[in-house]
Amino acid sequence: MRPFRPLLAAVLAAALVIAPTAPTTAAGPPYAAAVSLGVPLSDVLLIGGTVAPGPGGKTAIWNVSTGGPAYLNAIDPVNGNSLLSTPLPGAEGSYAVAATPTGTIYVGTYNNGHLYRLRPGATTVEDLGRPIATETFVWRITTDEQGNVYGGTYPNGKVFRYDDKTGAIRDYGRVLADQTYVKSIGYANGKVYTGSLPDARFTELDTTTGAITELPPPPNLGDPKGKSVYDLNVRGGRVYVRVGTAFPGPMYVWDIASRAWVDEIPTAHGLDISPLDPDGKLYMIQAGELKKYDPATKTLTGTGLTFTGRIQNARAIGFADLGLPDYPGTSVVGTLWRGEEFRYNPQTGKSEIFQTQVRREPIEILSVSGGAKTVYTGGYLNGGISLTDPKTGKTTFNRFSQTEATLEASDGKVWIGTYPEARLYSYDPRLTWNSSEYSPGPPGTPENPVLAVNLKPQVQMRARALVEVNGQIAVGTVPDGDRLGGALAFYDPRSGVTTTYRNVVQDESVFGLTARQGIVYGGTSITGGLGTTKPTRESGTVFAWDVAGKRKLWETVPVAKAATVSSVTFGPDGTLWGVAGKTVFALDPRYGTVLKSYVLGTTTQTGDIVATRDGVYVSIDLNKIYRIAPGRWQTPQLYLEHPHKRLAVQGGQRLVFSNGPELFRVDIKR
Repeated sequence: MRPFRPLLAAVLAAALVIAPTAPTTAAGPPYAAAVSLGVPLSDVLLIGGTVAPGPGGKTAIWNVSTGGPAYLNAIDPVNGNSLLSTPLPGAEGSYAVAATPTGTIYVGTYNNGHLYRLRPGATTVEDLGRPIATETFVWRITTDEQGNVYGGTYPNGKVFRYDDKTGAIRDYGRVLADQTYVKSIGYANGKVYTGSLPDARFTELDTTTGAITELPPPPNLGDPKGKSVYDLNVRGGRVYVRVGTAFPGPMYVWDIASRAWVDEIPTAHGLDISPLDPDGKLYMIQAGELKKYDPATKTLTGTGLTFTGRIQNARAIGFADLGLPDYPGTSVVGTLWRGEEFRYNPQTGKSEIFQTQVRREPIEILSVSGGAKTVYTGGYLNGGISLTDPKTGKTTFNRFSQTEATLEASDGKVWIGTYPEARLYSYDPRLTWNSSEYSPGPPGTPENPVLAVNLKPQVQMRARALVEVNGQIAVGTVPDGDRLGGALAFYDPRSGVTTTYRNVVQDESVFGLTARQGIVYGGTSITGGLGTTKPTRESGTVFAWDVAGKRKLWETVPVAKAATVSSVTFGPDGTLWGVAGKTVFALDPRYGTVLKSYVLGTTTQTGDIVATRDGVYVSIDLNKIYRIAPGRWQTPQLYLEHPHKRLAVQGGQRLVFSNGPELFRVDIKR
């Protein structure tokens, strides 16, 4: 029978919906047992940093290492040893580290939006709380001559001042009415300079009057929409602003006195540039090399210190007297994202990069999938991918990009979907790992994983879901920036051809995928890339896509006003199941009609739904797993109560799930 047209299918779906039913709970406690497999992902991730006096007054490189909690670290630039490592309770990480003229270190954090302070001589930080109650993310901070702290925030794009002496807070309000991020910030002579996101716009704020003046865009910026002012530093009467991402982009120079853009530096790396040296020059990473920049002549001079890999930017950069034979006088010192120190001496030309002693921290698990014999976990923010033996817990960790999804294909290769740029990689676990972008292997080793797809040209950012179909790898994505409209892409390993269909469901992102008999089924979300654009729709959907026919067969809203259908799967009886927040539902895969639905939870937290040979298992409220046995009218039974985030099946008959950075297995008893 030919599938019904989408409109007719949707009408039938509405007519045939059976009212949501309450679940049946098994008598007594759930009978499943969760076994910890440990923490498969741990690494160093440094973002915010500065170079300033450390313990005992000696120059230190200060950085915050991401973790749960994050830690404020002082590193000895002479040998990379740890001088101090103190937790930031309640914080996961920081882009915002600054020092006052008297040596006090301030940190603004994300996930809790707090401000922390470490006075000279202290070994533990003071938690100063959230400067503005509505703001959950302090993006960057800067300080003035008196040691007052200025910060830029999200989600309301505000600037605040914290008085170093009295603790008084001034809320300057929202800088630009339509910009939700003050992404970067700098200070000079009573003025605060800001850069925004999601659009690249620049302002000057008078710290006394609170008056805000928007600066004109740089001449070659083009359309500012969808661009980010990723970095901003004020040095010697000029504002240096870099537009783009964590990867190289143009840096524009604004002269404060003449109120004009005076230079454009291509392929600047960020995330920071050095202060001026005694000759009025500064150092930055540009085109893969540490270079000296002369503001007077607008010239760049190479130092010979080059950087490799996909991420090449300074997390802290400044000057220190090292007292080493090859590093006389003052040297340039700084840190990279994985905790390496780089240094360069202008007198001798000596330079090097080496690993410091910054502690590794557990990484929150973002994605989990199961293969025939292995569990694959991908890391959030810090990135990385681990291969874990589910019986022993033995794990192999590899440094990599933020990993949104993994899939073990029928030929044994593992496909990795990443952020940013919605990239898809092919990894052969039988061969040596060698990622030139993130973690190089032995010299002469072939590249593994291999980049197959980059969906940045299709304005996609997250490769959120993967499934194998007709020998191809289907990828479901979330768009880039302040946009709506994800994509469904198909990569053919045999031909190397990628075919992409954007807006398979108009203005919705693709969060979950499954496939059967040449048809791909997807779950979608009304949200976009940054979550800052107002959705045009109110409900997530399930759709069916004919791979050979290259067309959508049907589209259904299974749960009215549920924003996200986060996961879909086929049960052992051939019924298509999905989950939308607190509701699990069954669909007829031919037409998309809803056959049954159950309200199991109390929240809209997104969960996963998976299938084994003996049933369907669904994550609800991120703390309960229900089992639905085969048979059309079986009702769910509570199977396990345990906090978790991602749920998967390994080996066809074992559940695996994550809780923060920890991985668990559940052996299904038949």
